[in-house]
Amino acid sequence: MNKTVLGFFFKLLAGVSLVLALHLFILHSLSYPLWEDRILLSYIINFLLAFLILFTIFSLRNTFREQLGFIFMGGSLLKFLFFFLLFYPVYKADGEASGYEFAAFFVPYLTCLLIEFPDLIKILRNNR
Repeated sequence: MNKTVLGFFFKLLAGVSLVLALHLFILHSLSYPLWEDRILLSYIINFLLAFLILFTIFSLRNTFREQLGFIFMGGSLLKFLFFFLLFYPVYKADGEASGYEFAAFFVPYLTCLLIEFPDLIKILRNNR
């Protein structure tokens, strides 16, 4: 595996793990159940999709140079598809989605996105 991809993997793993620990600490501090709202599944899916998206972009950087931005947007669309298929029905089952449920998906989504951007920018800049 390439050094860039491997570095991204460990950076993503460390960032997601740290944010998950912080997220769980906050939930515990608020006396909210830690493993409700599919929180672990959300972190795992966002981690895997973020890695898959960046790995795909890195792998296709020479072949589909002009389409890399669209590939990234397609990956983001895939993340939202997972949200609407796996999480939203469960969150809306009681008639409303709480702030805890919202955070259970969007905190890991935003974390992965913020970690993805710098590496994506590097790939795009080096690929001109």
